[in-house]
This record gives sequence, C-alpha cells and structure tokens, in this order.
Amino acid sequence: MRELSGKVAVVTGAGGGIGRALALGLAAEGMSLMLADVEPGDLADTASLVEAVADGGKVLTEITDVSDPVAVEHLADRTFGELGAVHVLCNNAGVFQGGRMWTREPEDFAWPLGVNLWGILHGVRAFVPRMIDQDTEGHILNTVSAAGLFAIPYLGPYSVSKYAAFAASQSLAQDLAAAGSRLRVTALCPGGVRTGLNRSGRHRPENLVAAGRAEDGDEEVSAAIIDGLVEEGIDPSEVARAAVAAIREERFLVLTHPGYAEILREQTEALIAGALPSFSGRGDRAGGRDGGEVLPGPGERGGGRSFRL
Repeated sequence: MRELSGKVAVVTGAGGGIGRALALGLAAEGMSLMLADVEPGDLADTASLVEAVADGGKVLTEITDVSDPVAVEHLADRTFGELGAVHVLCNNAGVFQGGRMWTREPEDFAWPLGVNLWGILHGVRAFVPRMIDQDTEGHILNTVSAAGLFAIPYLGPYSVSKYAAFAASQSLAQDLAAAGSRLRVTALCPGGVRTGLNRSGRHRPENLVAAGRAEDGDEEVSAAIIDGLVEEGIDPSEVARAAVAAIREERFLVLTHPGYAEILREQTEALIAGALPSFSGRGDRAGGRDGGEVLPGPGERGGGRSFRL
C-alpha cells in the first residue's frame, strides 16, 4: 500500500506509547484518523498533538475498550459513517501481566487475553469485512510483541496472549491471501520500548482483579523485567517508522531490534531439534539497546543478568 495520503486509518491504544507514535506518523503522511483509547485524558492529548502535525486529514476520537465487542463495533460504525472508509487498521491496544504459569489466577490470564488477543479479534470482525467490501488496497497492523515469538520466564500471561496475537495475525494474513483479498497484514513485534506498558495495570477492570492468589515473589520479578524493558527501550517513534515502512512494503513480520532475527533463528533451530529454547548466556551480542534488553534471572528479584531478550 504505497499511497497513504488522503486515506483513513484507525489506531487503538492511541493514548500514548506506540499508539501515539503511530497516530503521529500516519497523520504526517496525510491520513485522516480515528483514534481510540480507554483513557480520555491521554486520548485528548494525542489528538491535540496529531492535529498539530496533520497534513490535511481529519482527526476523530472515540473512548473504546477493545475487549468489548460492542464498543469495537460502535467504533467501526462511527469510523465508516463519519470518515467513509478504513484503509489502515492498527490493532495496537495492549496491557501487561506477568508471573509464573502456576501462580497466576484465571483473572491474570483473562485480562491480557481480553485486550491483547480479543482486542485484535474484535477489530478484525468489526472492520475487516467492510474493508474487504471496499475492494481497495488496505492493511491491518497488529501490535504483537517479541514476547509473542520468544516465551520468557516470569512473563507467562503476557506471552500467552501475545503468542495468540501472533497466531491470529498469521491466520488472518493466510485467510486474506487465500481469498484473493487486496488487504495485507503486519505482525509488529517490538521488544523494549519506552511506553506506559509497565503502568497498564491502572486500567485493569475491577472484575478481573485476582483475589487470594498465592504469591511467591514472581510478581516482583516480572515487574522488574517490564520496568527494565521500558526504561531501556527504544523510542516509540522508531517503532512507528518501522510500522509505516512495513505497510508500504507489505511486510508481514517486523522485528524492531537488530539481534532479534538471530535469536529467532536460534529458537527455531532449538525447536526443530526438540530442545527448549533458552535465553541464558546471551552476552553482549544480544544485550542492551543494540540487540535486546536485559532480563533478571530466577531468584534475583530484578538484580541479575542471566536472561536477555
């Protein structure tokens, strides 16, 4: 999809981080935008920033919980009704929940699955049929995560939701190709990025707050991991530039850090050999901002450096 100017894009999770950067990048390309988020104040701030750089496009906003299919359907109805079409759909909203697989309660999985997976599924169901009917070029960009390719200790609920998001993206791309559609798909898999992902718990619904779960310190370790990834991460604008380039180049997979391609290759080779992929002993080759982010090792409560992504 080479020509973006004059077209329409939808961005969920637009209140900050990657979503805000995507909105700014697409607005600078001359696109009209529907921006969605659960936080009214953050969404209004993004809209003000976007309007300042918009190159002739309209900017609309809608408070939307992407885990709610009715809310996403309303978002689609309003977008098509007021902007007339959708050419780029960015299913970007995401939340973080870490912890070990055997200590987390059902709510700890339900919350990230509701946003990170069902947010994409609801977006696909509400927008894609109408985008297909337009019979124009179009693109669906799903913000997955490197955690959707590499399962990391202490990030179980988050990784489960992101692996599923990656599978949803690949399945969607395959289905569209088999149907002869002009729509294309990108699975955006960033690593550490300076966003508010480590503060996403403030948006957690009360009915999905786990009660009485057994704590063994894993919450503290997972918090240290995500804090480190955010603090040492790349700027969201770098991710947005890669995303816009992927839309133009019709690229399916986008990795944001140079070392990730090699890690993915090593992971694949380990799986083919029937082995469990490991992140230990990565050394400086994959550490830091050149190739990845440092993760604390087991029992180190955020102070160790044995796992790297």
